[in-house]
Amino acid sequence: MNTSTIVLIVIFAILVIAIVALYFLGRKAQKRQEEQQAQIEAHKQTVSMLIIDKKRMKLKDSGLPQMVIDQSPRMLRGSKLPIVKAKVGPQIMSLVCDEKIFDSVPVKKEVKAVISGIYITGVKGLHGSIKVEPQKKGFFKRAIEKAQEKAGAKPIK
Repeated sequence: MNTSTIVLIVIFAILVIAIVALYFLGRKAQKRQEEQQAQIEAHKQTVSMLIIDKKRMKLKDSGLPQMVIDQSPRMLRGSKLPIVKAKVGPQIMSLVCDEKIFDSVPVKKEVKAVISGIYITGVKGLHGSIKVEPQKKGFFKRAIEKAQEKAGAKPIK
């Protein structure tokens, strides 16, 4: 055998080992996420609250209790989380919102929210329905739409 076939066999073996390792790590992470989801479902409760403000901010700037910040993984502390500041009863609290529903949370409105600890998992309008604001289009999407309009093609939504 020449050296090029040996190199290809070694690269192929490394790729197979990497794929097998990623498969088992993915299954482990999926199992851990299912356990966390079951725990969230077990502790959820519906609460009436007034949403004061919502932003994506770093964990250390979020106003969450220091104990929560200390327990979070180091890599998560630098990333931005969807944080909602809300008045629950007489108390003003900072809560972490689920990424899926963050855009549908209305600001300065009273809502019924499904929470689990400091995590908001669902929101329903208390007085009427919640209006979801359309997302702002970025510079790149607007430029593409303008180019397509000039070309006479249908715009992508």
